[in-house]
Amino acid sequence: MSHYNYYRNFETLFRALPILSSRLKRKKVKLFLTCRLHSGANPGTYRAESAASLANDLRGSQDIVELGTIPYRSLHHLYRACHVYVTPAYAESFAHPLIEAMSSGLPVVASDLPVHREICADAAIYFPRFSPEALAERILQIEESPELAGKLSHNGLRRAHNFSWSEHVEGLISLAKQLARSKNGRN
Repeated sequence: MSHYNYYRNFETLFRALPILSSRLKRKKVKLFLTCRLHSGANPGTYRAESAASLANDLRGSQDIVELGTIPYRSLHHLYRACHVYVTPAYAESFAHPLIEAMSSGLPVVASDLPVHREICADAAIYFPRFSPEALAERILQIEESPELAGKLSHNGLRRAHNFSWSEHVEGLISLAKQLARSKNGRN
């Protein structure tokens, strides 16, 4: 759920697909991307050729769907059409899609970054960020355990309530007022 960026680490996700397909012989694995793997088709100057090349190599045996940009008002439809939300990023500031996925009731598999743990806590299972094998294993854990999927979904719905734009903005305004008062008090 984002534009292409090198630190999103799609390559690890792409390399996990054949592992998943071989283990889920009777089920079709489909990956939805909300970007295009073409340089110039995304914000910034990030070069997508490496990820695009790997995706093209896998396309004969894997189903990778490049949806492109999805209007924000329609994202909830896409989340609800999926079974698992995966973020393999190896660097991140604040991952809004994690909150969106949790509030949609999706089980989350996230790379083991402190920010992912801070946002998701017990609403996700984690994997070493450059391990397609571990990523595939975590997805399989969810697929093979309806109890785990249900627990992650429940925890995600609960956890998503901890994040609120209005509370965030109110906190920022309150902090700004405190800083202004303390600065004025020193003069």
